[in-house]
Amino acid sequence: MADSRSEASKKFPLLPLRDVIIFPHMVVPLFVGREKSIAALEEASKNNNELFLVTQRDPNILNPDREDLYNVGTVVNIIQMLRLPDNTVKVLIEGKYRAKIDSFHASSDGYWAEVSKCVPEQSNPVNIEATMRSIKSVFEQYVKLNKRIPPELLMSISSITDASRLADIIVAHLNMKIPEKQQILEAVEIEARLKLLLEKMQGEIEIINVERRIRTRVKSQMEKSQKEYYLNEQMNAIQKELGQKDDKTELQEMEEKLAKKNMPEEARAKTEKELKKLKSMSPMSAEAAVVRNYVDWMLSLPWGEYTEDNNNINHAREILDEHHFGMKDVKDRIVEYLAVRSLVGTEGKGTLLCLAGPPGVGKTSIARSLAESLGREFQRISLGGVRDESEIRGHRRTYVGAMPGKIINALKKAGTSNPVILLDEIDKMTSDMRGDPSAAMLEVLDPEQNKNFGDHYIEVEYDLSKVMFIMTANDLSKVPGPLRDRMEIISLSGYTPDEKLQIGKRYLLERAKKNNGLFNYDVTMNDKTMLEVVRGYTKEAGVREFERLLNTVARKIATDVVSKDIEEGRKFNVSSKQLPKLLGPKRFEGTGIEQEPQVGLVNGLAYTSVGGELLHIEVVTVPGNGKIQITGKLGEVMQESAKAALSYVRSVSARLGISSEWYDKNDIHIHVPEGATPKDGPSAGVTMTTALTSAITGIPVWQNVAMTGEVTIRGRVLPIGGLKEKLLAAKQAGVTKVVIPKKNEKDLADIPSEIKSGLDIYPVESAEEVLKLALQLQEPEKFLQHVGLTVIETDSSTMEVAN
Repeated sequence: MADSRSEASKKFPLLPLRDVIIFPHMVVPLFVGREKSIAALEEASKNNNELFLVTQRDPNILNPDREDLYNVGTVVNIIQMLRLPDNTVKVLIEGKYRAKIDSFHASSDGYWAEVSKCVPEQSNPVNIEATMRSIKSVFEQYVKLNKRIPPELLMSISSITDASRLADIIVAHLNMKIPEKQQILEAVEIEARLKLLLEKMQGEIEIINVERRIRTRVKSQMEKSQKEYYLNEQMNAIQKELGQKDDKTELQEMEEKLAKKNMPEEARAKTEKELKKLKSMSPMSAEAAVVRNYVDWMLSLPWGEYTEDNNNINHAREILDEHHFGMKDVKDRIVEYLAVRSLVGTEGKGTLLCLAGPPGVGKTSIARSLAESLGREFQRISLGGVRDESEIRGHRRTYVGAMPGKIINALKKAGTSNPVILLDEIDKMTSDMRGDPSAAMLEVLDPEQNKNFGDHYIEVEYDLSKVMFIMTANDLSKVPGPLRDRMEIISLSGYTPDEKLQIGKRYLLERAKKNNGLFNYDVTMNDKTMLEVVRGYTKEAGVREFERLLNTVARKIATDVVSKDIEEGRKFNVSSKQLPKLLGPKRFEGTGIEQEPQVGLVNGLAYTSVGGELLHIEVVTVPGNGKIQITGKLGEVMQESAKAALSYVRSVSARLGISSEWYDKNDIHIHVPEGATPKDGPSAGVTMTTALTSAITGIPVWQNVAMTGEVTIRGRVLPIGGLKEKLLAAKQAGVTKVVIPKKNEKDLADIPSEIKSGLDIYPVESAEEVLKLALQLQEPEKFLQHVGLTVIETDSSTMEVAN
């Protein structure tokens, strides 16, 4: 507050005000209802009718304390007081002068305050006069803009010469908030008060001008919409007269479609309600567009429209055999499904097949062939990167740009309620703060729930029980358990080189010729050359890279045809000698193993999302102080396998002839090459155990042996997954002996004999058996029973096996 002197304090009854500020020179009526406030009025009537009014900071407080009141208020004089029948008091007061609170007293009878009058210092008369003229001019503008202020007030304002009186009278008529008015009340110094008032008035005038511009713009837009509506109606009438427009309106066409639709009662009632609402709306309104879009969606969905299935299993088998080579288990399961349908009809629950396997093995094309064999429509939904629940269940219509989810959209595209829908890459779904789409998938896929599937956009239930859902996944471990529980998993493993040869001969080479414009040219490739492409230029479970290479060959030939203007019908026989020129040098060698026994180097077998892989694990020991280092970008599970393997080896150190002090004097480094590639899984346990034992004891490991299995700290070997892919990787790498867990022996019956031929497979139950098979020992049957065993030096192609 800018005052520099005050008069002596004087005690007054205090009346707290809500949502109003009284300035000096104001004459206003007040209605008082609080008991303490009425008591203050009665006390003032006994004491020269003088009263101190101050405004509350928070109008909702019933009994304010000192901190709830502003510091500056107004001393007023009571002109008239009248008690009303409802126990309230109407009082007419006149503001006298500003005063600030020096002390505050509250009792059960009312409020008292000792206040001192605020007396301003003398200011520069020239500055005050100039500011007064500016205020009068600006206030005149304000009155012209604000129609609620009577113009007669300008006459009385123009005759005022007292600057303090002028400011207090004008501020009482401005549309300002309480804190802003209180700021002016507290401005005791005259010149500062006038400048503050002038600033507030100019701000109010600017706000009023902006409001007027907005109202003018809205009015012009409304007039434009009305004009467009009128002109559109005239255009429609003219077109009808000229015969250029059908008499049926859009709404009539919607009603006819609705009458022909075989909708459930709930959906029909909802659509009729929205259509009725649309009739009552202006066609140009924004809400009409939203309602019209909703009705269009409801009418375009295939309610109760089904295609007739072809359940002929012989026809289905022909289609599947024509489009795919191998895949006996998958084809048999699909034929079984069709056979059951032919017996039970369509009343059975939907089947949820999940085709799991590495990329490029034909998961998507199997689903397409199934739809073709059934005679159903086929739709593919890519779930890679889906992380919003509304992409499955749709958006609610309250959102701008709302649309149904992917499921309803696929049904609209299919045009039937029983298509084959492929949910591609279901393991690639993620979740974020907008919801978990995998949880929403439960309602889609669960046969007990999907009969009443609810999409947020259409707001009515839709029957998905007749839809055949087929899912694909590369890694089942990334599919949530509740979702995986509802699927029937069919595993598609990688192809053998001979299977890739047949696929290339039957499908891929012809497709490459077609894609590259070689329809009228005879392009051939013998079996030896095609196998050389498979083994020397690809290292994959599927055939995508193989197909790309055949396309590369076809492009090279197409380039020669165009550049040399070769006539149609010319024969091109691609031989092995031409491959380096067409595809470059070989990318992969035939084997991936060492030939001679090595210390600390073991061939492991791993199963990844792209098929089986041969995994080399290396261990070295160096003098140190007992540190253990694990490198190669290994996942948590694989690191735990390494620690479990080390614990087992340390537990049998005495039997290996290694003292416990050896571990305190040496460092162990475990490394898995190709460090840039992430690796994880428990099946490298036996491989780690063998490599550690070899490195610590100095006994070499046979390099024509590969192994897989999880190991416990007590040396038990536990079963693993992906056995077919691992055996295939071992065969392609040139391994002749494979060690597998005993509990996986039963899985060998399902593996093609083509993969098992040439492999000696040894099922084991303990790590001790693994070591006897893999290490180069003189007497394997006595290993881990005596210390000081000697190593035999013999050719690596021979190995004794324990009985």
